[in-house]
Amino acid sequence: MKRSDTLAASTSALNTSLGRLVVLTGPSGVGKGTLVKALLAKHPQLHLSVSATTRAPRPGETHGKEYYFFNRLEFETLIATDQLLEWAEYADNLYGTLRPAVEAKIAQGKTVILEIELVGARTVRETFPDTLRVFIMPPSLDELERRLRDRGTDADPVIRRRLNHAKAEIAARDEFDVQIVNDDFDRALEQMERVIIG
Repeated sequence: MKRSDTLAASTSALNTSLGRLVVLTGPSGVGKGTLVKALLAKHPQLHLSVSATTRAPRPGETHGKEYYFFNRLEFETLIATDQLLEWAEYADNLYGTLRPAVEAKIAQGKTVILEIELVGARTVRETFPDTLRVFIMPPSLDELERRLRDRGTDADPVIRRRLNHAKAEIAARDEFDVQIVNDDFDRALEQMERVIIG
């Protein structure tokens, strides 16, 4: 079966199930992960898809929890064998979503949240057009830079690359169904709840 046929079959299966796919995107440092963590704590029926990556684990991160950690060769094998729903290269690392895990949850009627990059969000939109797409905005680029520096995980050149990338991501915000500005955490969380839970 060709890749295009596989994607069409997957789309049909997901569209006829009771589950729902939600794509959450926004610049690095905007607070996506914190918002999702709070949302899952209040609504444990939701399922967060764990992404795969080639980046090294940060202190305290474990394989299968924060990310599935792979080396580049392993990740490229996942791409070649069509095991990824989407993937993209960002800041010299590969990131992607493991297809079988997502499709299994949606087939069980679960709402699955993908916290992914812009390139991946565009790929999912092409594959699953009924996906709810949510973009998380920073209050400003200055505030985004402050948050990135406060994390203390990246060197200055990496932060500058992330900020340049953020400008391109923010320029694409109108591609998404909903835009939420994370200037006040509680308000942003409430908006996410209304959009995703109803």
